[in-house]
Amino acid sequence: MKLSCCPGGKGRPREFDVDDALAAALRVFWSKGYEGASLTDLTEAMGITRPSLYAAFGNKESLFRKALDLYEREKLAYMQPALDAPTARGVAERILAGALEMHAIEGEPKGCLRVISSVACGVEAESIRAEVIERRRSSGRLLIERFQRAKDDGELPESMDAAGLASYLIALVQGMSLQAGAGASRAELEALVATSLSVWPTR
Repeated sequence: MKLSCCPGGKGRPREFDVDDALAAALRVFWSKGYEGASLTDLTEAMGITRPSLYAAFGNKESLFRKALDLYEREKLAYMQPALDAPTARGVAERILAGALEMHAIEGEPKGCLRVISSVACGVEAESIRAEVIERRRSSGRLLIERFQRAKDDGELPESMDAAGLASYLIALVQGMSLQAGAGASRAELEALVATSLSVWPTR
């Protein structure tokens, strides 16, 4: 969808593509986090003026929420198919493989936008931090429910705690994100995935 920018001078207002602008904003937030991304960083990357940003997306907080929606819709698209896997191990395989592929994309920022933004600590970012944490909890609840079904079906050991297993898998994904952000190679991340799956609990 295209919208008109505020004119910078004579002639017709300059149009910009809202989807392209939002994708550019996502890259800035993903690279710098919510607090680290200034309005100047955002408008320069999006190729629009501040008035146009406010008109199309609202304030910085609203823009971030829209960028986070886009991130979850595109970058975390592997999550729902993963939850539909026929086995708990299959769920883990698909989630770890999806995270690996996301971190291996050339030219994309490294790390996880949710992790980066959940550690924001300024007053301005408190509501953002709370929302990011709640979204992660929501995803975690779905994972717990899936692993509880696997336990009820006899796939997992009776002593296995579904919430603990979900936390373990989430910690692995977050660890991959941090290692990718620190420059870990694809081969190193693949080794982490392989090792994690080699110790996956079975009945």
